[in-house]
Amino acid sequence: MAKPMTKTQLVAALADEMGSDKKSAGGALDAIISVITREVSNGGAVTLPGVGKFYCRERPERMVRNPATGEQIRKEADKVVKVTVAKALKDSVND
Repeated sequence: MAKPMTKTQLVAALADEMGSDKKSAGGALDAIISVITREVSNGGAVTLPGVGKFYCRERPERMVRNPATGEQIRKEADKVVKVTVAKALKDSVND
C-alpha cells in the first residue's frame, strides 16, 4: 500500500493542476475543508462530484464490551461522520 499524500503534497499537486501558486491552492483547499466541516457539523451533507458524499449519521444508544475486562457497558447515543465513495472513483480504482 502506498503512503498517503500529505497536505503539503496535495497543495503542490493542486497548484500544479490549477496552474496557480501554492498559496492560492492552499487557500482553496482550506476553504473547501471549512465548508465541508461547517455543513456536516450542522447536520447537512456535502457531495463532491466524482469523489463522494460526506454526511453526519446518528448512532443510537447501545451496549458495548470493554475488550480488556469483557464487561458490558452502555454507550450513549452519538454522531459519526460518514463518507460514501462515488461510483466514478470506485470504478477508476478497479480499471
